[in-house]
Amino acid sequence: MSSPRLSLAERLAGYQPAQENHFEPIAEGRLTRSVGLTLEAVGLNVSVGHQCEVITDEGRRVEAEVVGFAEDKVFLMPIRRIEGLKPGARVVPVGAQKGIRIGPGLLGRVINGLGAPLDSKGPLVGEDRLASMPSEINPLGRHPISEPLDVGIRVINGLITVGRGQRLGLFAGSGVGKSVLMGMMTRFTTADVVVVGLIGERGREVKEFIDHILGEEGLRRAVVVASPADDAPLMRLRASQLASSVAEYYRDQGQNVLLLMDSLTRFAQAQREISLAIGEPPATKGYPPSVFAQIPQLVERAGNAAEGAGSITAFYTVLTEGDDLQDPIADAARAILDGHVVLSRQLAEQGIYPAVDVEASISRAMPNIVSEQHLAQMQRFKQLLSVYQQNKDLITIGAYSAGSNADTDSAIERQPFLRSYICQGLTETVSLADSFEGLTQVIMPGPST
Repeated sequence: MSSPRLSLAERLAGYQPAQENHFEPIAEGRLTRSVGLTLEAVGLNVSVGHQCEVITDEGRRVEAEVVGFAEDKVFLMPIRRIEGLKPGARVVPVGAQKGIRIGPGLLGRVINGLGAPLDSKGPLVGEDRLASMPSEINPLGRHPISEPLDVGIRVINGLITVGRGQRLGLFAGSGVGKSVLMGMMTRFTTADVVVVGLIGERGREVKEFIDHILGEEGLRRAVVVASPADDAPLMRLRASQLASSVAEYYRDQGQNVLLLMDSLTRFAQAQREISLAIGEPPATKGYPPSVFAQIPQLVERAGNAAEGAGSITAFYTVLTEGDDLQDPIADAARAILDGHVVLSRQLAEQGIYPAVDVEASISRAMPNIVSEQHLAQMQRFKQLLSVYQQNKDLITIGAYSAGSNADTDSAIERQPFLRSYICQGLTETVSLADSFEGLTQVIMPGPST
């Protein structure tokens, strides 16, 4: 008996496709509005953080990132300067970034916020690709800060001792030696790798920092991520995050990393520009709430990994406009960081470099990483410095009578040695042991002092 005749649909259903097709069509959008830094598009099915390209009539592609949405409108922020855009321009979603090449070959290179070389030394060479997402570390899995880090600066080693894996703020106004101090730490710190993020600085200062302050020797073990002030805010934001990602990579390789970011204030200002452009209301002195959420997210990426692994010791410079330490960004940074080093304009005007205000500076990790003797001598140093400052006017006009107060007499006697302890030459390096020995001689002078 013959089998029943099958219909065409039944016969087609019996065939298995040779290869399944998982292709998903890409939904392009159209540019509808451009106001200030923000682009608006419709027709896109993308999430926040997705990369897109806006195509001009001439075929030029403008890179942009999705930063928000409202109903069917998508807000994009260009990564570079925008020119030649017209209403109705095509907006095309692109795939995820592969990440820059990274490895030992990245040392000595200068790159921008996208990972493109700025130093004319050819393409980047590396065995690995940098992950696009930051690595997360369980706070209970972090190794505690238990050993000091030698930064080669006497006043910091002796009085504001830094622990390996600590995060500190470098608070300074303009023109008080902030960049010079960063360059000294870059050259002198005992770290395997140094990552420098120059965020929102003048283009001239980027070149000067690399050539004159960092120097050839310092650059040899460093990676510099630079995004000058004329870059788009999204580029400055990316440069800050890229510097942290590079430091995380070397830490995960078991190395001890020194991360210097100049500056955290420019990072906050870039986030403010983006947030205000997409309509987020300002809160504290023009800063939207998202800025104060982004600062701890960036800072918490530094620190120690698990025990026996690498570490990131980070210094974030904070610009104090008008030397105001109560600036919103300065206040937020001081609350989240593990200590702060304050540079004083008054000391800089007196020719004292580095112009570290010892009384206003503190290392929260210092009690756990130095001996009781070292801690006691640091406290005594601050006491003598404070007593002298409190009585400075009386001493200057000759109204103070010797023998009236023992602490004041000691402060007057030791004042030249206190000042000389803070001062240090730009090419002079002082080890942690020598810093402690010098502090001992200042506090408890011997016959030769």
